[in-house]
Amino acid sequence: MPGTIHVEKIGKLGFGYMRLPRKGGAFDMAQINKMADTFLESGGTYFDAAYIYKGAEVALRESVVKRHPRRSVQIATKLPLDSAKSLKQLEERFETSLERLGTEYIDFYLLHGISARSSKKAESLGAWDYLAELKAKGLIRHMGFSFHAPPDDLEEILSNHPEAEFVQLQINYHDWNNPDIQSRRMYEIARKHNTPIIVMEPLLGGLLAAVNSPIADLLRSANPNVSMASWALRFVAQLEGVFVTLSGMSSFGQLADNIATYADMKPLSNDEQAVLDRALEALNAVPRIACTDCTYCVNGCPSNIKIPGLIGIYNDYLVHNTTTNLDGSYNWLTANSGKASDCTACRACEDICPQHLEIVATLDKLSALFE
Repeated sequence: MPGTIHVEKIGKLGFGYMRLPRKGGAFDMAQINKMADTFLESGGTYFDAAYIYKGAEVALRESVVKRHPRRSVQIATKLPLDSAKSLKQLEERFETSLERLGTEYIDFYLLHGISARSSKKAESLGAWDYLAELKAKGLIRHMGFSFHAPPDDLEEILSNHPEAEFVQLQINYHDWNNPDIQSRRMYEIARKHNTPIIVMEPLLGGLLAAVNSPIADLLRSANPNVSMASWALRFVAQLEGVFVTLSGMSSFGQLADNIATYADMKPLSNDEQAVLDRALEALNAVPRIACTDCTYCVNGCPSNIKIPGLIGIYNDYLVHNTTTNLDGSYNWLTANSGKASDCTACRACEDICPQHLEIVATLDKLSALFE
């Protein structure tokens, strides 16, 4: 039942395995191992992966499961409903996750990115009952879901499924009152249902920690001794009901900075909140595309276009109003994958995008700029 998770046994900072460091195109396992070890030494315990994060579950097995006592960590992964047509397919995906992770059980198992519509599909496939069965057998310890949809959908799901022990929500200071995301409203709904919350995208895919951001000077002048990321992490860490905040750390430096933030975690003061309010005004004045680099769009792209990377380049163009040095980045990124002009406008990317971005139109603009 909601509210029964023993949050005191779980480190408040979670290690997301979606944006792991790479070396030569492959995962940099030496750095990942070092990061996992340091994370655990700092008191962290929660590791998050997903069935559809390519290589993430295997990397978690190699860096954590094989190298540390299983009972010392919590492992989370997610069950996708996309393309599933039967309960048997869901069972096969769960078994695959167990094999990839090299574990006999999963601590936190999530229906991945569901809305009211996909929750109904989950019901028709028997997915909710299947998770309850897995829990009864001890194959998972907690069942819940991650969510990228309007708040009314969240209300419907939590009302219909009180068996959900937790919910994973996108919350950050940029999206708190954003009418497209409505993080605050989703947070309030979860609190009303007494459902423990895991926060994802606290840094909005790194946008809230970018050193060249238009708010960088503002935050540095307010406190030159802390990182931009620390402001965003402190914003979500102070929210009641949040028991883990996930950070998709892609370098040891990012890990060290996040650990330092949590080692001396303090709620934002009124003056600091005012600084964030001014920072948000500055961010809203820049027409950036709020891509979180989840890579869902890449998996189904028939032209093999690295969409998040291209959107990142386009965002840099919007902020700096120049293509200087960005053309090199564009050519490097598209050297072994599709160019923006290869888009066929099939819109498979837009159908799966959690942020509901107009990807096809953006690729057309990129093509005009860089090709």
